[in-house]
Amino acid sequence: ENLITGSLFRNQTFAVDYGVLIADGPLKGLTARAVIVVGETGKILYAQLVGDITHEPDYDAALAALA
Repeated sequence: ENLITGSLFRNQTFAVDYGVLIADGPLKGLTARAVIVVGETGKILYAQLVGDITHEPDYDAALAALA
């Protein structure tokens, strides 16, 4: 209900602003796998950038940041 997702379909602003845009290589133009939890005031409560796109982020830690 309170989830907002980002998309690169129309532009790459979100990916550039949050530092997750892959700049070169075979995945250029896509995003790295990341979880970013932003609070009601706009403050980042939790962020994880996964080092390898084939691995999942720690979703439990992201949810715990909301508690």
